[in-house]
Amino acid sequence: MRIGEIAALVGVTPRAVRHYHQSGLLPEPARRANGYREYGVRDAVLLARIRRLTELGLGLDEVRGVLADDEGRGLADVLEELAEDLARQEAEIRARRERLSALLDEARAGRLPTDGPMSPELTALLAGLGELPESPMAAKDREILALLDVVVPEEERARLMGLMAGAAEHAREVYPLLDALSGAAADDPRVAEAARVLAACLPDELGVEIPAAASGGTADTPGTSLADALFADLAPAQSAAVHLAMRLVRERREQAR
Repeated sequence: MRIGEIAALVGVTPRAVRHYHQSGLLPEPARRANGYREYGVRDAVLLARIRRLTELGLGLDEVRGVLADDEGRGLADVLEELAEDLARQEAEIRARRERLSALLDEARAGRLPTDGPMSPELTALLAGLGELPESPMAAKDREILALLDVVVPEEERARLMGLMAGAAEHAREVYPLLDALSGAAADDPRVAEAARVLAACLPDELGVEIPAAASGGTADTPGTSLADALFADLAPAQSAAVHLAMRLVRERREQAR
């Protein structure tokens, strides 16, 4: 048989057969005088087995291990490992479908924000805030929350969003003060008042931990990656106010010890 004939017989493509040759799964057969490969029954049997194994979900390296009985791992061992992997995938898919179902309910009811989907924790946080004021700083806060929702590890997200909720209750007091600093210099006298009000809104843990969660820095030195980018996105006076607020929160925390 030629390559097209064995491929058709087994139900694969000639390209797949060539790939199995290149991968070392299927030995190259003898060639005719005209250079064409000549396949026999044993080649077809092996090719059929490769097809069955790949259809079970085995990768080519796993197929190679089964065919060679690599390190004593027989077919049963590989199939047990595959079954465990599939069970994990099924659990992940179930969890994703449950979350998608909840998001669909929110979207159909018109409650899903335009910048969604978001985690359940952030969705609950934003829902608790209600209608935010028309404020550039409020819009920026929402963007930052959506970003943190993605980059903060899942096991930390609920705790962080809980801290955020405590601060967000007083956000309406802070937004006008920070908005007013958009075109001001870092030494503007209004910076101190904005920082004082912001610090009063922040729980001790939130004021200290947000920069660290963002990039490994501290309250005064926000690091070299995400936190730097977040502060650089603020106007000089706004950035100065936030930095000063972080310092005030840290001092308050130290005095409480």
